[in-house]
Amino acid sequence: MHVEVSGRGPAVVLLHGWAMHGGVFAPLVERLAGEFTLHVVDLPGHGHSAASAVPLALEAVVAALAPRLPPALWLGWSLGGLVALHAALSRPAAVHGLAMLCASPCFVRDAAGGDWRHGMSAEIFADFADGLRRDWRGTLERFIALEAFGSDHAREEVRTLRDAVFARGAPAAGVMADGLALLQAADLRAALPALQVPSLWLAGRRDRVVDPRAMREAAARAPRARFEQVEHAGHAPFLTHADEVADALRRFAAALGEPSP
Repeated sequence: MHVEVSGRGPAVVLLHGWAMHGGVFAPLVERLAGEFTLHVVDLPGHGHSAASAVPLALEAVVAALAPRLPPALWLGWSLGGLVALHAALSRPAAVHGLAMLCASPCFVRDAAGGDWRHGMSAEIFADFADGLRRDWRGTLERFIALEAFGSDHAREEVRTLRDAVFARGAPAAGVMADGLALLQAADLRAALPALQVPSLWLAGRRDRVVDPRAMREAAARAPRARFEQVEHAGHAPFLTHADEVADALRRFAAALGEPSP
C-alpha cells in the first residue's frame, strides 16, 4: 500500500473513505504538517495503491499497515474509520489514539425492533450496489452528492470530491463494490466497551451518510471517548471546515500526550 509521509512531530495516520484516496486530505495535511508527521494512506485498490495485492478487508489492511507505521494517532474518515477502529481494537499498542471522522462502527441501521436506529437503510446500500453494476460513474456521482448534501458549501464540496476521485486514476468498479460490501457488512459495535485507547468522534451535524446521532451513541459505548460535531458541515468537514477539524485534532492530540516508547 502507498503511504505518503510529510510533516514533523507526533505521528498521525490518515485513512480515506469509499472510492477516494489519501490526496483528499490535502486541506488537513496543509494545516497539520507543521505539528505532526502525517502518514497518508491509499487503501488497497485506490489511488497509488491500485495494484496492491492486499484485500480490501479490515484485518488484511491493518495487518499490512501496522508493521510499517510508528505508534500513532489513527484518523479514519467514513470507510477509513472502520479500518482505524479495527486497528485500535486489535492492536492498541500501535494506536496511540483513535479519531473517527464522520465514521461509524456500523453504517447500516438495525431492522425493526433493533436499537441501532441512526444508520443508513439496507435498501440504500442495495440500491448503490445495483447501481455500480449498471452505471458505476453515475452511482459514484450520486454518492458524492449525498456526501455533500447539507453542507454550507455543498457545490464546492461536490466539485472538490469529484475532482479528487479521479486525481489518481479512476477507482475500479470491483474495488468500489468491495468497499460498499465492507460498509454494509461491518459491525464493530459489540467491541466498543473493550476499546483500550482514547477516542474522538467528530461528526458533521448535517451529515447524511453517517448520522451524528449514531456517532454520539457509539462514543457513549466506548470508554475514554469524546464526541464533538462541526455545526455547519456535511460528510466531509475536512474540506469545508478544515480549520475546525484541525483544531479538534490538535486538542485531542494534546490530551493524549506523547505515545509510550
